[in-house]
Amino acid sequence: MKFHPISILRATGILDGISLLVLLCIAMPLKYIADYPMAVTIVGAVHGGIFIAYLLSILYVQLRVQWNAGLSIVAILVAFIPAGNFVFDYFLKKRKASYTIKPFCKSWIVYMIVFFTFIDLFTQLPIMSTFATSVGASAMIAGFVVGIYSLTNTFGNVLSGIFTDRYGAFRLLVLGLITTSISLLLYNVVDNPTTLIAVRFIHGFLGGLIVPAAFTLLANTTKEEKQGSQSAVTGSFVGVAAIVGPAYSGIMASRTSAPFVFTTVAAAGIVLAIVTVLFLKMSAAHMQKEVQEREAFHFNKGIVQAYAGAFFLMFSQGALAYLLPLHVENLGHSSRLSGTLMSMFGIVAVLIFVLPTNRLFDKIPPIYNLVAGLACMGASQLLIGQMRGAAALYGVLALYGVGFAFLFPAINTLLVRSTTAGIRGKAYGYFYAFFSLGVVVGSSGLGILPFSLIGSFTFTGVLLIVLSAIVFISALRTKFSSKTLKSA
Repeated sequence: MKFHPISILRATGILDGISLLVLLCIAMPLKYIADYPMAVTIVGAVHGGIFIAYLLSILYVQLRVQWNAGLSIVAILVAFIPAGNFVFDYFLKKRKASYTIKPFCKSWIVYMIVFFTFIDLFTQLPIMSTFATSVGASAMIAGFVVGIYSLTNTFGNVLSGIFTDRYGAFRLLVLGLITTSISLLLYNVVDNPTTLIAVRFIHGFLGGLIVPAAFTLLANTTKEEKQGSQSAVTGSFVGVAAIVGPAYSGIMASRTSAPFVFTTVAAAGIVLAIVTVLFLKMSAAHMQKEVQEREAFHFNKGIVQAYAGAFFLMFSQGALAYLLPLHVENLGHSSRLSGTLMSMFGIVAVLIFVLPTNRLFDKIPPIYNLVAGLACMGASQLLIGQMRGAAALYGVLALYGVGFAFLFPAINTLLVRSTTAGIRGKAYGYFYAFFSLGVVVGSSGLGILPFSLIGSFTFTGVLLIVLSAIVFISALRTKFSSKTLKSA
């Protein structure tokens, strides 16, 4: 007897909801009231295992039922709300009959690969510096340990782009998933700063192999008129990873260890590699076609605009990650506020990605979405430095989320429309290299400049707004010139 995918999701969802309530209502009081910490250790491990099964069931539903991506994202988010799974189960029970089983949609496997890559990135953020100090690293070495991942990721991105055009995206995805999972397991043997630096170097480089290949495959299998909304869907998985990753690693590392967190991510990567081989495998003829379509790579205006947008998007992200916690601390707020503020921008961006607003990305030319995104993010950076209250900061970070939501699909669409299939892998390799460099410059470069904390926010905001104005004026000139040529 075959079980309907929705039935599997409902069963794992109920188990996840129950285990969360047991953790919060029984295990936590036993730890803090009855001084019995083992209760949290045991129940936390059980809940973590059930949560992974729940995530896999969401993936299975997405592949077989192919419902709106927003429902998969809602299914993930409710798992973090006490009793949220039960409310969502009621919704699924009423609508189960309307969901028919369909053939596997290969695009969703690629979306999950993107999700895995960014979960891998975001789970590191709350725990890597403390893990480094726990094995004997100084504060300076801990900072180097955090940054070296993005640096070596850049080289992995470029190499992935070159090899994607040469050997095809499928091979790079399988190679990247397997080797990244192995590199994650290496954290279990780290016991000193030198070994940790070596593992971070390997992990960053191998992790960089996946994203250019994944985005190239999605771009090559999506109709041109749907590139904007497709990029928005991809962005929603990135956004959910940004919300779920830090929360998962922070909670699990506090109850187990950082290497255990990386081991669970590695396990997900290995499962995803198997799924990729079984269901995404392309015919030899298709892979040969990818290789035959190679051509020389040349820069053009659209590519330059996409790369500039990618760099300044992540420059802004790096600046935010560096400056916001310091600003929150100076205002006298709890450090927990920094995390929830980051979640606010991610939630707003995801909502814009998955709601009908994502149709805007197909209707509005990407260059104007790029302008709007840079302007909103710049205005947000300017305002953050002026805000004092928590409510005002939440509002400003929501504005930042709007900017991120418009900028991310815009730069992806610009890149796709400015390239052909024969050079798209290389184009995406350089594209994500600019992503990684933007983070490094934004988080480290601002610390070198002679600005105060507020001055750094102001500098970043003005820079983004000026860039937005330059791009807008350039777009208007191009539009005016084309109209003049047509009338002549």
